[in-house]
Amino acid sequence: MESQFVLETRGLTKEFRGFTAVDAVDLQVRQGHIHALIGPNGAGKTTVFNLLTKFLTPTRGEILYRGKNITAMKASEIARLGLVRSFQISAVFGHLSVLENVRVALQQKLGNSYQFWKSERSLHALDEQAMQLLAEVDLESFADTLAIELPYGRKRALELATTLALDPVVLLLDEPTQGMGSEDVDMVVALVRRAAVNRTVLMVEHNLSVVSRLCDRITVLARGAVLAEGDYDSVSANPQVREAYLGSEAAAVEAQP
Repeated sequence: MESQFVLETRGLTKEFRGFTAVDAVDLQVRQGHIHALIGPNGAGKTTVFNLLTKFLTPTRGEILYRGKNITAMKASEIARLGLVRSFQISAVFGHLSVLENVRVALQQKLGNSYQFWKSERSLHALDEQAMQLLAEVDLESFADTLAIELPYGRKRALELATTLALDPVVLLLDEPTQGMGSEDVDMVVALVRRAAVNRTVLMVEHNLSVVSRLCDRITVLARGAVLAEGDYDSVSANPQVREAYLGSEAAAVEAQP
């Protein structure tokens, strides 16, 4: 019987020399959801991401993808299955154009792996697909711009496009709006919402306004363990969550029109 969860952890634990960074985390991400992982600094969010994408090996516990146990798989195998971590796996080359960056990512997906010596004609065969991906992140008009010349928010959009080129089933976003002003945040929220169509998204995000606007479900971590889970309204009203993480910040978000 196929699992109702596209991504799941059971008792996921990571210890470092006696320190438990992730403590028996049970995470269940439904197909088609945008699911947020939040918590205070040191709560274990990034460690969970590193375990899911096999940059770290669990001390104990299991990771299941579409009901299949992938705990022992390598990072490259995980990515080929469609579990892709944005802003980590995606490669942006500053002195290539925006279009060329996406074309390189498409080469990787096709197994051509950065064959820069291939003929221009064969590479241009990927241009139509690359332009479609640029349209998905509103970068069509920047196709000929060098990546290094892009504003910060647009550069993050390009990173998202190169990740989408890998055709992810589950897209893991690690703080996609970090360091952005409100205008760029609004742009990235719109892009993530668009990228989530026919995909599942798991994201670590500190901006609670972003979480409230985007996410179907939220898991709150504290000291490496799951403190609460639910939709934004239920999680933000939880006294333990407010004490551990949200506090006055949640009140500020709730007060926004």
